[in-house]
Amino acid sequence: MFRRVLIANRGEIALRILRSLGSLGIEGVVVHGREDRLTLPVRLADEGAFISRDDPLASYLDIEAVVAAAKEVGADAVHPGYGFLAENATLAERLAEEGIVFIGPSPEVLRLLGDKISARETMVKAGLPVAKGSGKPISDESEALGMAEEIGYPVMIKAAAGGGGIGMQVVSSGDEFESALRLCQGRALSAFGDDRVFVEKYIDGAQHIEFQVLADGSNAIHFGERFCSIQRRHQKIIEEGPWLSDEVREELGAKVVAGAEAVGYKGLATFEFLRDADGEFYFLEVNPRVQVEHTVTEMIAGVDLVSLGIRVAAGEPLPMSQEEVRISGHAIQTRINAENPYTLEPSPGRIWECHWPGGPGVRVDTHAHTGYDMPPSFDSLLAKVIVWAPSRNEAISKIDSALAETIIIGVDTLIPLHRAILKETDFRNREVTIGYLDEHPGLLGGA
Repeated sequence: MFRRVLIANRGEIALRILRSLGSLGIEGVVVHGREDRLTLPVRLADEGAFISRDDPLASYLDIEAVVAAAKEVGADAVHPGYGFLAENATLAERLAEEGIVFIGPSPEVLRLLGDKISARETMVKAGLPVAKGSGKPISDESEALGMAEEIGYPVMIKAAAGGGGIGMQVVSSGDEFESALRLCQGRALSAFGDDRVFVEKYIDGAQHIEFQVLADGSNAIHFGERFCSIQRRHQKIIEEGPWLSDEVREELGAKVVAGAEAVGYKGLATFEFLRDADGEFYFLEVNPRVQVEHTVTEMIAGVDLVSLGIRVAAGEPLPMSQEEVRISGHAIQTRINAENPYTLEPSPGRIWECHWPGGPGVRVDTHAHTGYDMPPSFDSLLAKVIVWAPSRNEAISKIDSALAETIIIGVDTLIPLHRAILKETDFRNREVTIGYLDEHPGLLGGA
């Protein structure tokens, strides 16, 4: 097992990783810039690794600085968390050159899965269902237009690299295609340094469902699914699970396990799918890291996923078989973002008063507290409030009660929006698609 791990991240996920390291008897060192020097993860770590940069983001994005920090503090491994360098193959490669373990998949697997086109081809061979698409990068407008006509509108233009919904464009007709293609390419080039895109069938009225996987480089298991269809700007704000029948879970779960084993995956991974109105599934992508919503799976499966990811990175085999995985009850997570609940604009600032909920089956993952300054430079996630209950209806009641108990004064949060969704009829009846917020404008208007 590792003796000391450098956490190349910040905020709630840095604290979450630190907790798992502590439970395994491993020392934790947290990277930080000036803005984060007094945050909880840094204060609670065994040591802080200061990376001074004028740009706050640069402290977490400078690969050579992270490698140098890992060497300086004597780290055996680096945990990237999510975001920043979590999916960066160059970081994994550089660490390997220095004899330091990257807690995640190999550089080769990161490159394969980071390219949506190669990932799609690989998963097709492994037996996963995919939507009809170009199957190759396209930059020529006439070729792309011809492919869209062949697929049939509506289509989705997507960046071949990166994620987070950046650059994605839905096109309903040929008249819209040229401007949408240029917009997607421009955003992809700006965000990822790669303007390659591909075209695939847009699944109208789809639900977003993902499977949690753990693999040790040879074998893989899954821990069931999460339902993540309530999104703003292609980013999730409420996640829950389970969602599927036992039969569908077993059938699709076997396919994602085959997909992970086909690429020799090692670590935590999430296989993401869209399901159409007819119940057909279409593979989207693999996120080769811990997910923000891993907590939902931890609650319903009774496991510590972060610790399991660390253990397999240290060379341990899978600690259980697929038959030993048990899904129980229902869990719901709400992302407490510092945003205006009606406009969804960021709301940075100082938290003057902060109280988090508690009680049986209630979990809060956060780095925020009274006196914390929410910086404008980073993602707006302040906390995740998660509950577990024997049934979905009970979980809905419990999460609403937990949110009612939460007090945050000084910044706006999404809590009013969350509570409006929890009371809404379609949500309660499971009639939810990825267009949910657009289809319920009254929620955002304060109704």
